[in-house]
Amino acid sequence: MHARFFCPDLPAEGHEFSLPPEVAHHADRVLRLRAGERVTLFDGAGREAEATLLQMGRDPRARIDAIVLCDREAPLSITLVQALATGDKMDWIVQKAVEMGVTAVQPVAAERSVLRLDGARAEKRVEHWQQVAVAACEQSGRNRVLQVAPIRSLPHWLAEATQGDRWVLSPEGGERLSRIPAPTAPVALMVGPEGGWSERELAAAKVAGCRPVALGPRILRTETAGIAAMGAMLALWGDY
Repeated sequence: MHARFFCPDLPAEGHEFSLPPEVAHHADRVLRLRAGERVTLFDGAGREAEATLLQMGRDPRARIDAIVLCDREAPLSITLVQALATGDKMDWIVQKAVEMGVTAVQPVAAERSVLRLDGARAEKRVEHWQQVAVAACEQSGRNRVLQVAPIRSLPHWLAEATQGDRWVLSPEGGERLSRIPAPTAPVALMVGPEGGWSERELAAAKVAGCRPVALGPRILRTETAGIAAMGAMLALWGDY
């Protein structure tokens, strides 16, 4: 496979253009690519292009050789509603969610979330997670970059009107995924923090119309639960 890079302003076939600074740095300084090598570019909105590097160094340039129409998106529309997790767990969760084909990631602050972010720190962290999503798209072959939404408190997110179904992972009292009919609308999948959802949060989720679902009798870690659920959903109703 050719190296893949995210270029949001992808020109038309046959055009020559200067590579965006981030792409130029990665191609030149990290991967040590040279003029004449082929690369794959995508605009994050579905378009992909085969291109040739014309020159590197001070003014890295490329030529678009062919626009390729291909769709690698999952047939299920899933938004991962992930309670904030500590350390680098959120990076890992966002990365794997992209690989699994999730449509969007909505971070939420839960009662038992150890990580607390607000103001500029929250904005900076969301920007970082968005870049993690871009890098994961480059690696996984996706041509659409999912959006990492601004952090919301769980009550605020529950109060917002959303399209489709809302499912909350609940080890106790949830329906097994294998017993649920295939969803016909987008699904927002809610995953709790390290300490799990509180009883008050689970009650609020049910009042808001969220469907409790379970992944079997074992308790999964927050960084495992969402990925496992998405894998099961794609195996049951998706493209696996």
